[in-house]
This record gives sequence, C-alpha cells and structure tokens, in this order.
Amino acid sequence: MADENGSTQSANIWPLPKFHFEVKWGDQVMSFQEVSGLDAQSEEIKYRAGDNPIFSVSKMPGMIKYGNVTMKKGIFKGDNKFWEWFKKVKMNTIERTTITISLLDELNKPTMVWTLKNAWPTKVTGTDLKAEGNEVAIESIEIVHEGLEITNK
Repeated sequence: MADENGSTQSANIWPLPKFHFEVKWGDQVMSFQEVSGLDAQSEEIKYRAGDNPIFSVSKMPGMIKYGNVTMKKGIFKGDNKFWEWFKKVKMNTIERTTITISLLDELNKPTMVWTLKNAWPTKVTGTDLKAEGNEVAIESIEIVHEGLEITNK
C-alpha cells in the first residue's frame, strides 16, 4: 500500500513502460524509435507409431527458431551505418556482432535485457518520401541472429 504522496509505494505494483529502452550495437549505444520481433518459437514435431492404441499423435518440442528483429530510427545527415554494415554482407564479409536491448527503469538502469548473438543485417529499408508530409524520415534495419538470451536484473 502507498501512503498519500506515493513515497512508500512498492516498485512491483506497476509494470514497466515500454518506451524507455537502450540498444547497444557491440560497444556502441544507438538510439532507436522502435524495436520489434523479440521472439523465439519451438517447432512442433508430431509423431504416432502405427501400433499405438490411442488414435492421436504425440507432440514433442523440436528445433528452436528465432524471429528477425526490426529496428527503426530517424535518419540523420551523414549517418550511413546501416548501409555500410549491409554493404559488407553483399561483399561476403559478414560482420557479426552482439546486440543488447535493455528495458530501463526510472533510474536508467536495465531491468530486462535481450541479447542477440551473432547478429547481422538481412534487410535495410530507407524512408518513404512524401512532398505533402511533415513526418520525420525513418529508416529500418532487419536483423538476423543465432540466439536470443533474456536476463532480468
């Protein structure tokens, strides 16, 4: 229970907001507007022996697969990091890196951390252009990775 000004309120009362996060690209911190695709899925293996008296299949967990992670950010003059990294893929010199995404609390401390292992870009999308628009120019990058590790701090 909280007192009347909320100073003794438990930190476990409210879930964390999703708008306060940080992305580390190797050892460099980058600013993003949006991160999506932090998911993992176990493939389903169905099996039934022909002499099984139960007329249904058994289901077992199979290979784990990870979804691609998409990140969006504003375009800044002279900032071609995404395109330079993607160009290395085309030249068959894929530079893999570790990407760390942290959900931050009100003190800017990580509370939940997603770590993408051996990440590299599979798709870069530039902004759309509209003569009558007044939005910020946004570019996106789609990241492939070989493992997603989640830790709570």
